[in-house]
Amino acid sequence: MSIIRPDTDELEAVANSLGIHLTARQLEDYQSVLQANFDAYDVLDQQADFLPQVSYPRSVGHVPSAAQNLLGAWQCQAHIQGNSEGPLSGRTVVIKDNIAVAGLPMLNGSFTLDGYRPEVDATVVTRLLDAGASVAGKAVCEALCFSGGSHTSASGPVHNPLRPGYSAGGSSSGCAALVAAGEVDLAVGSDQGGSVRIPASFCGVYGMKPTHGLVPYTGAMPIESTLDHLGPITRSVQDNALMLEVLAGVDGLDPRQLAGTTTARYTEGLSRGIAGLKIAVLREGFGHANSETDVDQAVRQAGEVFRAQGAVVEEVSIPMHLLGPAIWLAIAAEGATQQLMHGNSHGFNWRGLYLTDMMEHHASWRNRADDLPDTVKTTMILGEYLTRKYHGSYYGKAQNLGRKLRLAYDEILTRHDLLLMPTLPLKATPLPPADASLADYLGRSFEMLANTCGFDVTGHPAMSLPCAMSDGLPIGLQLVGKHFAEADLYRAAYAFEQNSDWKVR
Repeated sequence: MSIIRPDTDELEAVANSLGIHLTARQLEDYQSVLQANFDAYDVLDQQADFLPQVSYPRSVGHVPSAAQNLLGAWQCQAHIQGNSEGPLSGRTVVIKDNIAVAGLPMLNGSFTLDGYRPEVDATVVTRLLDAGASVAGKAVCEALCFSGGSHTSASGPVHNPLRPGYSAGGSSSGCAALVAAGEVDLAVGSDQGGSVRIPASFCGVYGMKPTHGLVPYTGAMPIESTLDHLGPITRSVQDNALMLEVLAGVDGLDPRQLAGTTTARYTEGLSRGIAGLKIAVLREGFGHANSETDVDQAVRQAGEVFRAQGAVVEEVSIPMHLLGPAIWLAIAAEGATQQLMHGNSHGFNWRGLYLTDMMEHHASWRNRADDLPDTVKTTMILGEYLTRKYHGSYYGKAQNLGRKLRLAYDEILTRHDLLLMPTLPLKATPLPPADASLADYLGRSFEMLANTCGFDVTGHPAMSLPCAMSDGLPIGLQLVGKHFAEADLYRAAYAFEQNSDWKVR
């Protein structure tokens, strides 16, 4: 197969799009000298791609019937049996549908990947299978993962297992719903603005966003590389810590992972107790415009459980926490528009594993842009306008301020071990009706981000754990720690889990 050569009209159109204007004679000259370059691309085209091997046999998967998918949480069901032995032997795991599982259809909540079946397993999938887990299938996620609600997927809404008709949270909506419903033991989600912690909070399960780069993102569809995280969702702290032991560590293929990436045996310190642990209750994490009184009260009361176990619990103030959403928005909107939409989903200028077939499939969005959900359209329009009008300078300023925000958290974390606040300002909300206004549709997608999105910018590990029930719905408590100090979060979460029955609080 040869690279398709442009005719002079195509060449002129490309040049004009770059602000370059060529005469007819110049176009002929350029056409001639470019041929040797196209010949080099022909050589590249003839080479086999260099991709990781797939080690475990699997079925092709099937879409369950409506009767088998009451929550709307399964994208497909399958069975991939992992190693005969390992720390996760006997456990079933579901994979968020923005993460590659070889041979299984991957949709990422939208139409842009229609017909795509990855050739490889993401690193996290391989590690789970190597550890003895069996993959039970793919979980529905929100359209291109652009929603904290569970109503934007092309396959339809995902229902909260504790109250159908209410949001399961997003964008790892199906993952949390299936774990909370007991249909699987474990799940892997992604988190760019809270997408592991939001559904964990709404569904009453445990969700960890690890330190940025601790878990390799290799084989997952990116949104914005400085925000991309993968993390475990489980029904217990023990399982969550065990999963992270399996998932964490450098794979040599993900540029998000730095030389200083450090792992630990997270399960080993769970029962050490928390006497002397210093927990800072973040004042600015409470009292948002949409904060529910019962949520704020329950999280403050949970602080007393930690104090009763010997932790030092005191209130602190980090005013810059309130700037987190604005900083995050500029990075997410402009960065995602450039990387995910213009940048072929993977972008450029980094070394690692590129899933070229994914890149080709995703390019089809340009032919059906009108069919994209409003969450994606509004983000793209905003990001495109700001990038064109201000040449990315606000993106750059947001990244600079993100470093300042990190320092603000780090300054408190030099004197305290953990931060404590509500994961979300509110409990699960009703799914919007099909005829919801644009404002309501978008509001249900982004109303819950105030305490989660800033930690995607700064990369601090953050975990949501259920701490109470109110009106039959879970309330999530968020713990945040120093970079690569996930063991402290697990230690505190385990102490709370063992000393408080959150379902009857």
